Amino acid sequence: MGIKSGAAALSILSNTTLVIIKLVVGLLTGSVSIISEAAHSATDLAASFMAYFSVRAADVPADDEHPFGHGKIENVSGVIEAILIFLAAGYIVFESIRRFPSALRGDYEVDPLLGIIVMLFSAIANFAISSWLFKVAKDTDSIALAADAQHLQADVWTSAGVFLGLVLIQITGLVVLDPIIALMVALMIIRAAYRLTKEAGAPLVDARLPQREIDKVIDILLSDRRIVGFHKLRTRKAGAERHIDVHILVSEKLSIGEAHELAEQIEDEIRSALGGVHIVTHVEPDTEENLRETPPEGLADSGTNSTDK
Repeated sequence: MGIKSGAAALSILSNTTLVIIKLVVGLLTGSVSIISEAAHSATDLAASFMAYFSVRAADVPADDEHPFGHGKIENVSGVIEAILIFLAAGYIVFESIRRFPSALRGDYEVDPLLGIIVMLFSAIANFAISSWLFKVAKDTDSIALAADAQHLQADVWTSAGVFLGLVLIQITGLVVLDPIIALMVALMIIRAAYRLTKEAGAPLVDARLPQREIDKVIDILLSDRRIVGFHKLRTRKAGAERHIDVHILVSEKLSIGEAHELAEQIEDEIRSALGGVHIVTHVEPDTEENLRETPPEGLADSGTNSTDK
């Protein structure tokens, strides 16, 4: 089992345990805020399962049917996870509003002591596991693991919020705080789901790489004196894989062999700088026609950095 699959499996084990504990304690204490946390952890569990299977599928090498690889499976997984989070938030909002009138009347009771212990344990456990997942996601550039880590990080804050709310209920006896806390949890979950949707969905529509990565590519292209300029720089991402293609302009005096060697060197430098890169370079002579097609930021003597055209 690889490091990505192992991290996802650990998340599955943790979330399964927390879902069971929170659901049992929520039913025993009658607290909607604890039940809402159980629903939140249930979406985390579903997300962990999807992360586990998606990272395994995304690592399958390219084949005839998928010549660009399977990296976008991670992005699809991330979007589905975000939808699950939105659904969990909707359930929490519904349940909180339904219980709010009876909470005002004092028609139901909440025993917060057991919930306080469980929420504290949940916050600590999810903090430790989400920190590990973020590290593995960064090291492997996995959007699926990053999404899973974001879920658990959101759970840390919501568990901490419910913990503090239950402490206040224990001290003040104000049961009406319970549905109010649950609504606050829902708002935090919705915010996390929106952020995840934006991050995971961008590669599905072939959005360009982040500007800082594009700047690295441009710096490499303009650092070699043999390159007169470049144009038609295009970038996109699929899972952890970056796809780049660019036309580079060189002196007509270079032989075919020299131009090919230059292109290989540039490709190797870009792979080394970014990691996980599939790059295609097209070498062109520095004719007047090609120079006219080259934007100012693509000329070696312009000294500027911009974006792809």
